[in-house]
Amino acid sequence: MRAVIQRVLQATVEVEGRIIASIDTGLLVLIGIHSDDSHDDMKYIIGKIMGLRIFNDDRDIMNHSVQDIKGGVLLVPQFTLYGDARRGNRPSYSSAMPPTGAAPFFSDFLDHFRSAYPGVVAGLFGADMKVSLTNWGPVTILLDSSKIL
Repeated sequence: MRAVIQRVLQATVEVEGRIIASIDTGLLVLIGIHSDDSHDDMKYIIGKIMGLRIFNDDRDIMNHSVQDIKGGVLLVPQFTLYGDARRGNRPSYSSAMPPTGAAPFFSDFLDHFRSAYPGVVAGLFGADMKVSLTNWGPVTILLDSSKIL
């Protein structure tokens, strides 16, 4: 799994002109699912996201996690995180999990995340989403479970 994590002051997801998810201060997380991903990848990514200390303490040092500040988490499925543009100009997405497997995998990921942290909302898998955010910092962190497991 790949995750692009952005510390935000606010973020929203709009589908067909309607806001379906929003958070105030917290994390906007773009999630890519690889065709070989498993529950171990899921657990690793959830644990890292929840433990990232990227929010400032009273001394202005990044020392708090999203849990510490009771912030929101907005998860957005994004298969393009597995786009490979090394050859030509049109990215290949062949390493991304196909939608038939990725949709239930993302749903399971969302359920596991919500059981770990109730402040989670999500975009809609497979939808044409408009994602808006106010990046704070900016602070952007990249995670890839395949680099660790």
